[in-house]
Amino acid sequence: MDAQGRGQAGDMDPADQWVFNPNTGSYELRINPAADSAPGQSSPAGARRAATTAPADTARAAVPSPAAPKDRSDAPPGRRGVPDQRGRRAAGKGGRDARGTSRRKAKPKKSGKKKALIWTGGVLAFLLVGGSTTAYLVYQHFNNNIDKVDVGVHNAAVVDGPVNILVIGTDKRDGKGNEGYGDAGSVGHADTTLLFHVSEDRTNATALSIPRDMITDIPECEVVTKDKVKKTIPGSHKVRFNQSLGQEGRDPGCTWRTVEQITGLKINHFMMADFNAVKKLSSAVDGVEVCLGKDIDDPDSHLKLSKGRHTVEGEEALAFVRTRHSVGFGGDLSRIQLQQQFLSSMMRKMKSGGTLTNPAKLYDLADAATKSLTVDTGIGSVSKLTSVAKDLSKVDLKHVSFVTVPVLDNPEDGKVKKTVILDKAKAEPLFAMVKQDTSLTEVKEKEKQKEKAAKDKQAALLKGPKAAPADVRARVFNGSEKIGAAQTTLSWLQNSQGMLRTSNGGNAPGGKKQATTTLEFAPNQADQARRLAAAMGLPASALKQGTQDAAPMAEMKLVLGADFKGAGVPIGAPSKAPSGIQKVEADDENICAK
Repeated sequence: MDAQGRGQAGDMDPADQWVFNPNTGSYELRINPAADSAPGQSSPAGARRAATTAPADTARAAVPSPAAPKDRSDAPPGRRGVPDQRGRRAAGKGGRDARGTSRRKAKPKKSGKKKALIWTGGVLAFLLVGGSTTAYLVYQHFNNNIDKVDVGVHNAAVVDGPVNILVIGTDKRDGKGNEGYGDAGSVGHADTTLLFHVSEDRTNATALSIPRDMITDIPECEVVTKDKVKKTIPGSHKVRFNQSLGQEGRDPGCTWRTVEQITGLKINHFMMADFNAVKKLSSAVDGVEVCLGKDIDDPDSHLKLSKGRHTVEGEEALAFVRTRHSVGFGGDLSRIQLQQQFLSSMMRKMKSGGTLTNPAKLYDLADAATKSLTVDTGIGSVSKLTSVAKDLSKVDLKHVSFVTVPVLDNPEDGKVKKTVILDKAKAEPLFAMVKQDTSLTEVKEKEKQKEKAAKDKQAALLKGPKAAPADVRARVFNGSEKIGAAQTTLSWLQNSQGMLRTSNGGNAPGGKKQATTTLEFAPNQADQARRLAAAMGLPASALKQGTQDAAPMAEMKLVLGADFKGAGVPIGAPSKAPSGIQKVEADDENICAK
């Protein structure tokens, strides 16, 4: 039972968290009432007496509550007022009572929940999010702040595998606080979009920024109207990515499906917010430090800052993440760099500052975040967002990277470049790395803790002499979903790679499909396996070496899996990111926009 006799803290009325402190003359916010009760104190009066003995407790803040009465005579019926000081023992010097017993409390250890909050509050509060910051304030009224959209996908809040969260910043102009920005009639497009990927083992994370002006195909999607009627929105061919939201009545579910189509990554959840999120969240953390490599006076975004470092919040913070004409090449890609700098700095501020240990600031942050937040039904409550926070709490900021999806100027634009197209040569290897949880940060070997003896032994299979192409004997089987994959691969191996002693084995034994491509071989065929692996771009994990030598004319067994993309296309992801991609490390404090 809690101090009010109402069960666990998660079931409390928010108004019950405010306690009058005679020492300060204010009502104080009690975050953890159970922790405030001394042993043996089970009554409300006893619990509140304990609350008055430690006014400096970090679990409370002297912040007037809008719901709290101004004095004890106004206390709601059925609740006992705060007792006066008659029952307290006189305290002597040094903080000891009449019995000489010290009243000083031991310094509390940082809880797992707070650790989760510190990390997730930083990561998911970037630009538009911060919903899971409410993990520390489990109040029912925050649930009422959160808007939910049924996108037709109902995933669990937490999963065992990798996590992909779609973060959308909309340029919607209606609603309080959104007026006065550009086109007042805007329906709200996908103005800023990030796909936040967290690895399965929670050791690293990558945020992929998707340019709003990238030309792409938007697939057909189903939405639910305000009247609860399902409606199918037809797809669009070769349009700006930002039209995946708002245009023709599209909801975040349409952006969700568009991003999945572009990246090949399956999304678990989405979070969306408007202009107010940047203003309120930046103010809630007392500003975010940014750096400029030159003076900026942008009449469009209203940003006016001199060269150097500044702390921005509110309208100025919004102007910073919206400006683009005065930085870089003056386009959306330059603005993305500013946003990545801003988000990284906000994450560091929330982790290192006093925001998450100050109940008053934390309340403001949680209130601002939830009021600005729209999510899918799978995480549409404070308790579910709390679960997400705990799940992601292991990732260290130095293992978080912001990367812009590689693009090229659209050749159809002519002389004036207004849009971009996906640079497949760089984007596909990048997406492959994200899918395979490859960290883009320079992680030290001792911090990775991933290297195992078995993996070292497996990697060694690729090292050593390679047989001549003409000496490679292998039978190719199709265990993928692609019809004719074995034959097209065989033709490519024979005609392009000179491996004439390969053959077509047809469908995989038993007609079984498999997720990954495998190559089975004997120890005395290792040189042939290395040659074939190099040609196919097979990762070390695909090699399956037996224990006994094979006959002189025996064939190796190559089974194509679902990861097979086509003859000549490497199966495995590269170990390094493509050169030239735009990338920002979350813990890099020396970022300065130019």
